[in-house]
Amino acid sequence: MKLLVVTPRATEKAYRLVTGQNTYVFNVPLSANKNEIKAAVEAENKGVKVASIKTVVQNGKAVRFSRGKNRNPGSTTRQNSKKAYVTLSEGKIKVFDTEEPKEDKKAAKKEEKK
Repeated sequence: MKLLVVTPRATEKAYRLVTGQNTYVFNVPLSANKNEIKAAVEAENKGVKVASIKTVVQNGKAVRFSRGKNRNPGSTTRQNSKKAYVTLSEGKIKVFDTEEPKEDKKAAKKEEKK
């Protein structure tokens, strides 16, 4: 088995998926398959059991660049990237450092007035 590096994505959508559906989003190499991703996630995070994995290949965006003075602009594309949506059946992964407890704003204002 080859060593895979999976890095979590810390975005707003990823945070919503973690809190609502227990689904984590990882950046993975383009050559990785679902079995390798599952093994890598379970190896990096002890006590985690993977239920399902969905993978998405995101095409690189088109980029324009200049080829010199008075010439037509050239174009190329950025590299493709692959994301894996990993749903866990048991365990948690600490991706977001601070989990803020929800506080009652009215109670906080009453404490400030006292």
